[in-house]
Amino acid sequence: MIVRRPAEDGREQLQAGRLSTGEGLVGDNWIKGRANPDCQLTLMNSRAADLVAAGDRSRWDLAGDQLYVDFDLSDANLPAGTQVQIGAEAVVEVTAEPHTGCEKFISRFGLDAMRFVNSTTGRSLNLRGINTRVITGGEIRVGDRLNKIP
Repeated sequence: MIVRRPAEDGREQLQAGRLSTGEGLVGDNWIKGRANPDCQLTLMNSRAADLVAAGDRSRWDLAGDQLYVDFDLSDANLPAGTQVQIGAEAVVEVTAEPHTGCEKFISRFGLDAMRFVNSTTGRSLNLRGINTRVITGGEIRVGDRLNKIP
């Protein structure tokens, strides 16, 4: 799933989008306000999103991430500095900035969900997701393959 956040609490599910080194997901509100380059684009494992959303796919985007992927986001597989190609063109790099959630995550999914994704196991698996920065811009589409770059 690709989700653009055009405004605070706004969500647009896209079939395709463009990643940019300057903007992250083009049209997303990341660029406004506290635009930390280490948190330019967030990825969450789709299975973890489904779990905290109690199996309701229509609620995944409430987590606030831009990409929901069926990919191993664990520290063991994707330590900081690892680059991942998305589709034919785009490349993102995992940053060391932890992605732990916020009060909005708690209000939408509950304190137990926050505790679960931030448990010792949850953190090592990055169940809440990972922060990345765009290294090479390009078009991405729902269903694109993710490939870890050696």
